[in-house]
Amino acid sequence: MKRKILILLISLILLVLLSGLTSALLYTGVIHINNPSRSNYPVRGVDVSHHQGEVDWDKLSKEDISFAFIKATEGSKHKDEQFDRNWSEAAATDLRIGAYHFFSLDSPGADQAENFCNTVEAVKDMFPPVVDVEPYGNYQDPGQLDKEKMLAELSDFLVGVESYYGLKPIIYTTEEWLPVLQVQFSDYDLWIRNVYGKPNPATNWTFWQYSNRHVLSGYSGTERYIDMNVFYGDEEEFRLY
Repeated sequence: MKRKILILLISLILLVLLSGLTSALLYTGVIHINNPSRSNYPVRGVDVSHHQGEVDWDKLSKEDISFAFIKATEGSKHKDEQFDRNWSEAAATDLRIGAYHFFSLDSPGADQAENFCNTVEAVKDMFPPVVDVEPYGNYQDPGQLDKEKMLAELSDFLVGVESYYGLKPIIYTTEEWLPVLQVQFSDYDLWIRNVYGKPNPATNWTFWQYSNRHVLSGYSGTERYIDMNVFYGDEEEFRLY
C-alpha cells in the first residue's frame, strides 16, 4: 500500500514538473503552440513596432522571412516613434513591406486616415495599408460596442486611405471581432490573429499571425519576442499579390 502511494506521489510530482517545464518553454518561445507547415505556408514574415526597439533590418531580413508589417500610427495623432527609421531601412532590404495603423474607437475615422497618410510615404511594391481593429482598453467585448458607430468610422478610415494610396486596405483583426467587421467589410483582404490554434476553416484569410512568442536576431527593444505571420499561398502567388 505504501509503495503504491509513493509511486502515485512521484508520478504527481513528475507531472507537475513536466507541466511547469512545458509552460516555461512555451512562454519563453522555445516551443510554440502553432507551427504551420512549411510546405503549406512557405512565405513567412514579421510585424514590428517600437517595442522591438532599434531594428537591424539587414540582419532581421536574413531570418528566413519574406515580408514585414511596420506600425506607423495609432488614433488621430500618435505616430510610432520608430516608424521613420523602420520604414526607410526596411525598404532598403529585399523584404516586401507594409505599414499598419492601430484603429482607435475614440477618434473619427477620417482624422485617423489623415494621420496615417501624413505619416506613410508610399514605396515601391509596398503592401496595401493595414488597419488593426482589435480589443484594447475598455473595448474588450465586441458585444458591448456601438457597432453602427464603429463601422461608420472604420469605413471613413478605409475610404480615406484607399483614395490616397489607390490600394484597397487590409483588415487585421481577431477571430472574436471578425463577425462584427464582416457585416460590412467582408470584401477586404483579411489578416487574422490566432496564436492558440488554426484560423476557422471558413475564414477566408490572406495573412495569419500565428505566433507572438518567436525570438529572432536583429532587434534590441524591451520586447524580447516578435510576431510571426504566414501568407496564404505559395511564393509565386505572393510575388503577384
